[in-house]
This record gives sequence, structure tokens and C-alpha cells, in this order.
Amino acid sequence: MRSGARNIRISFTGSAFTHFGGVYLVHEFLRNLRFCSFLHEYVRFSQRNNDFTLSELLVALLYPMILGLERIEVSALLNTNGVFQYITGLRRFPDPQTLRRFLIRAAPNVLPQLRDAHDRLRTHFLSLPATPASFWIDCDSTVRTLYGKQQEGVVKGYNPNHPGKKSYHPLIITEGHRGDCLAGILRFGNAHTADGVETLLTRVRALLPHHERLRLRADCGFYSGSFIADVRQDMDFAVIAKTTKPIKERIAGLPYQSAPHGFATAAFTYRPHGWDREEQFIALRREILPDTEDEQQTLFTLEQYAYSVIVSNLPLLPYQTFSFYGDRMGMERMIRILKEDYLFGTAQTGDFDANALYAEISILAYNLIIWFKRLCLPEDWQSCTLPTIRRRLLMIPGEFVRTHNIPTLRFAESNPYKDVFFSAQKKIRKLEPLIEK
Repeated sequence: MRSGARNIRISFTGSAFTHFGGVYLVHEFLRNLRFCSFLHEYVRFSQRNNDFTLSELLVALLYPMILGLERIEVSALLNTNGVFQYITGLRRFPDPQTLRRFLIRAAPNVLPQLRDAHDRLRTHFLSLPATPASFWIDCDSTVRTLYGKQQEGVVKGYNPNHPGKKSYHPLIITEGHRGDCLAGILRFGNAHTADGVETLLTRVRALLPHHERLRLRADCGFYSGSFIADVRQDMDFAVIAKTTKPIKERIAGLPYQSAPHGFATAAFTYRPHGWDREEQFIALRREILPDTEDEQQTLFTLEQYAYSVIVSNLPLLPYQTFSFYGDRMGMERMIRILKEDYLFGTAQTGDFDANALYAEISILAYNLIIWFKRLCLPEDWQSCTLPTIRRRLLMIPGEFVRTHNIPTLRFAESNPYKDVFFSAQKKIRKLEPLIEK
């Protein structure tokens, strides 16, 4: 066996290398959209410190999320990466303390403006490459357990995975077809599941492009007369019902019809206490067999059966309604991606408003990558997660050189995804800017 290389000289003198060479694609995506000009147009904040513009600070918070640098402190690594700064157009990267102070100082004024600007972006990109005939709106809350004593709003509340631990309790609305995050807010840990959802839905209705129909799905945390009355105005809906005593009494004696996979369904009308009118309820029943696990939708068991109940106005057969609701499980994946890959709901400061601004920026980072994938990457890349895109495209080592006085970003010749890189580059160049010069 050969002994391998020997007597190799080691030096750390190279100055034109970067671990993040592929981030050039994201930079080109944002540059061709004139994203920074868009931010300058719709988000304003006067600063005494003019070292960085507002758009530079917002972009400096976006890039670490996209590259997987998990905390603001870790973004200091980009301070020493001159090639990254050259590629992205930053004169230098803000230090962590500058970014944290910006979040705290700017949050009250910038957060509402950034949300409005983000809604403009959502309206624009939901129509690309074509406006779908319908939108599936999914509502859910999630819990972000946090540790520490100085974060405002991190209090004890509903926390099924870590009972008694302090947390935030964010609320999220997504689009089921394309995976866009339509809205999201950070809330105190003791917030009720549905707190603020009607306000968010009002924003969502306003940002959606022309559509033929809306369909909404939500779990039992959103089961209330006021919520159903709100969504009933212009949406078809399927909401898991709470198992009150009157519902349990009704479903036990209903005539059930056989459905696929060993299920049976029945429908009935019922007006819960305090509701403004009767609604259609659908019960799904299956026999409890030995060594079978309960379905996630199952709310309770009665004798030898397990039941689930949905309140819905969908023009579908009962079992089709449950199948439609079952597709909502994709939202759980979106929430996990937001929390794990984009740091949604974390406490980067002790100030609640600053953390809410950071949460909005994390949703913006998520959507930018969703739009980048949809418009610029091949069909078989649409299901790729951000870590996969980082590994294949964004975090590929590059060398910056000048050939005949032309700046050149050089990658390994053996890179298996170079065709995808060049294809994405061509699609990026065809994008229409968000704002005219």
C-alpha cells in the first residue's frame, strides 16, 4: 500500500477563496429582481449611523439564514470572507452587535412596513409562473421552546413536548399547493391557538391575486363560531371539531356508510352553543383493531370504534372531505422547515418586538428560497429542502480570479450540478424586476 503524500507545505495565504461560492445565484436572483431597490422604496427608517443602509442591514440578516448560520453571532464568519462580500455587494459585513442593535431600534417602525412590503412580494410571486385556479389556505400554530430568563414574551403556556417550559407560540398561515408562507406572527407563549388568526386572514385575502375559489383547513384549535362565521363568507373550509358532549351523543347513533380503507362516514347538521347557524358536520369512524395505532386525526374512542369529526361546507363526499383535510399534513413539514432551517420563532434578542421583526425576516428568507426554486430550478428540484440546496448549489467552494481582467468565480470542473447552475442563471436573467428604474 502506498504511504500517501509526504512533505507537503501548508500555508494559509490564499485570499480569494470562499465556502459560499454558489450564493452568487441567490445574489443574481435578488439583483435581477432589484430587491434592494424594492426594499428602499417600501421600507423606510432614518438612522443616525450611516455605515449601512436599511436594505444592506436587512440583506445581512437574510443571508446567514439562507446559509445556515444559526445565530447572529455566527454571522461574524462572513466578516472575514471578502469574496462573499464582493459577490453580494456588501462593502463589509455588519458585526453581530450592529445587527442586534438594529433589530431592537428599528422593530417598532420597520416591522409593519416590512410586512406590507412582504405582502406585495407574495402577491407578485403567487401569480408566477401562472396564477392557480384555487388556493388552499392552512392555519396552524407552533411552539418554540426557549431557555433563558431575559426574553420578553417567553412565558409558560401550551407546550405539549416540554410541559411547563417557557416558549413562544407563533401563528402561521401557508398555501397548500405551492408551499408559500402567506402570513406569520410571533406571539407570547401563553397565547391561545387562534389568537390573531382573523386579522391574519384579512391580510391574506387582500394579498391573494385573482382566484376562483379558496379552501381553508385548520385543526381543532381554531374551532369556534366566530372563526367559522368569518371564513364562511368567501371560503370552503374543513375544520376539526372539538368533541363536546352533544357531538359525542349524536355521532354514536348515526347511520354510517362504508368508505375506503376500512372507514365509515356519516353526516349531520348541528348548531353548537353560541354559533349563528347550523353547520354540516362529518364523522369518520373506524373499528379499533389489535396492534393498530390511532390516526393523527382521531379525536376520541367510543366502545370498539375511533372517531374523527370535521365541520365543513365543502361540496365533496364525506370521505373526500377527510382526504382533503389529510393533505394538510404537509404544513407540519413547512413549519418544521421554518423552525429548523430559517430559525423562525427564536429569540435573538431580549426584546419581543425585535424578535418579531427577526421572525418576519425569517419568513421572508423562506419565501425567497421557495420563489427561487419555483422560478429558477428544475422540476425535480422542487421538493429539495434548503439543506440540500445549500449542499448542492450555495455552499460549493469557489475561487475568485481575474482572467484577462475579467472577474471570474471558478468552481471545480467535476461539480455534478454545473448544468443546473447555468440553467438557473439563464432563468434568473429572464425575470422581470420588482420595481422599475
